[in-house]
Amino acid sequence: MKIRSMKANNRRKAFEVMVAGKRLLFPFAQLPEVRPTADDPIANVYVDRELGAEGFTYALKSGQEGTVHVEDVLEYNQDPDHLRDLLLYRLTLEAQKRIAASPLAKREIIRRLGTSPTQLYRLLDQTNYRKSVDQLLRLLQVLDCDVQLVVRAKSA
Repeated sequence: MKIRSMKANNRRKAFEVMVAGKRLLFPFAQLPEVRPTADDPIANVYVDRELGAEGFTYALKSGQEGTVHVEDVLEYNQDPDHLRDLLLYRLTLEAQKRIAASPLAKREIIRRLGTSPTQLYRLLDQTNYRKSVDQLLRLLQVLDCDVQLVVRAKSA
């Protein structure tokens, strides 16, 4: 996901990041590297084109620099689209492992799914986020997997 624009908001002590039409905040306290202080504030911040606009770089008055990837911003904000993509990614990796270990031939898996070989390979492509969770659950069911979703309160 590409960052459209961004700026540092010193009053809020956070970066304001525009991603996919949403304005997300990323607090200075969450910075993994160099953190600004009252004596060493942020002097410059920009969308980093070297990261394919998927991150931003900031520079402090002292000259120290740090970089933040858009994934960190999305994860901090618990973006639903990002969480869905993460779930799809994890289910896809599990399906890949299960197919590799399964005694079933791919043709049999395709027959049981009632789909085409092309569609199976799309399901197994971890970079494809246009598939649905339903399709992956059907595939895992064919592979004799019991998928359970656990919802629990966040730990402190």
